[in-house]
Amino acid sequence: MKSTVETLSPTRVRLAIEVPFAELEPSLKKAYREIAAQVNIPGFRKGKIPAQVIDQRVGRGAVLQEAIEEAIPQQIFAAVREHEVKLLGRPAVDNLEFEDGKPLKFTADVDVRPEITLPELSAIKVEVDPLAISDTEIDEQVDGLRQRFATLKTVERAAATGDYVQLDLVATVDGVEVEGGTANNISHEVGSGQLLKGLDEAVVGLAAGEEATFTSQLVGGEFAGRDAEVKVTVRTVKEKELPELDDEFAGLASEFDTLEELRGDLKERITRVKKVEQLYAARDKALAELVKQANVPAPEGVVADEVEQRKAAMVEQLDRMGASLEEYLAAEEKTDEQITAELADAAAEGVKIQLVLDTIAEAEDVQVTDDEYGHEIVHRAQRAGVAPQVYYDRLVQNGAAAAVYGDVRRGKALALVMERVVMTDTDGEVLTLDSLREGNGHEGHDHGDHEGHDH
Repeated sequence: MKSTVETLSPTRVRLAIEVPFAELEPSLKKAYREIAAQVNIPGFRKGKIPAQVIDQRVGRGAVLQEAIEEAIPQQIFAAVREHEVKLLGRPAVDNLEFEDGKPLKFTADVDVRPEITLPELSAIKVEVDPLAISDTEIDEQVDGLRQRFATLKTVERAAATGDYVQLDLVATVDGVEVEGGTANNISHEVGSGQLLKGLDEAVVGLAAGEEATFTSQLVGGEFAGRDAEVKVTVRTVKEKELPELDDEFAGLASEFDTLEELRGDLKERITRVKKVEQLYAARDKALAELVKQANVPAPEGVVADEVEQRKAAMVEQLDRMGASLEEYLAAEEKTDEQITAELADAAAEGVKIQLVLDTIAEAEDVQVTDDEYGHEIVHRAQRAGVAPQVYYDRLVQNGAAAAVYGDVRRGKALALVMERVVMTDTDGEVLTLDSLREGNGHEGHDHGDHEGHDH
């Protein structure tokens, strides 16, 4: 095999490859074996069909095609090794020339890791906003607890927004009752918009025993997309009663004796969360500045693949929510081209950050221990809801085990960045990973299972 390499850009090269026909012999033999195992020819057992019979019955061209489909990737990677090309993404094969008995010739354009000159990390300085905790934020947390400990009391008046009502619903289309369109004695918070569109407006002003009708478009079933007439009957109206905001409430909602102690603990919790957010903001600014100073180019092919993956993930997520990409675009008032451009910008930035972190990892000889790698596998397996060994076996099967190693290595390189870059708030307060660890080490008290405090 002969090959040359031509630089097309800082992130892309073209490999020109020529393979003598004799070197394709192993791929040809394998192609004959595989075709012999797949076809049925009377008078011959599967896998025992002579090559000349395959040429006659299947065609020599089919054999040659299968052979070069196997040979091309092998030859590309041989050329990559020969020229020490730092390959990224998938090769794009072009200019294919091949005839029976003659050399195989083709080119492969591949994305490569660019040469990156790193700035001195300690010379990079970033600023973020200082921590600010307002009484309003603490009030919101306290209110969340009060909502959790609220009680419902039946009232003899018309329903208003924020009340809870027991309802009966009957939906009809052209006078015919919709299958599955009847519901009895269901609970609903007025104004929540949780059930049918138009329901909240119809219920406001109705007292127990009163009814109303409204029109709502059906989203599923036989009449999906059609307008239905819905009759709603209110059975009961209940209003939410919040507990008094005093020391007794603090004892009920937490293990603190006074409201002042409860508010103090909530402030500490909010502070810890905001410290994390502040550090994330500093991290993002540090990485953006690092990419800018290093003048990192983005490999087009890798970015294009990433955009494709992100778009597919977006469509899948929308599908799980019962929506389509077209509906999402309409709601956001954006075109497909605009969304693709946004994804491309985000993907390019993400790829640049990966490249600069990989360069730092190499420069600093960052290593990943078996324990660190195993911990990441266990963590990801837990999120996926499978056993660690099953998760790891799937990674190996899909050829993705090395990608996880790369992620862990980049994570360690990122920690180096955050240790060396000078991060401060605008008041001059220095931010460090150690202060975050100290903050997270503080054991807060648990106020039940209220979502507002699940940090």
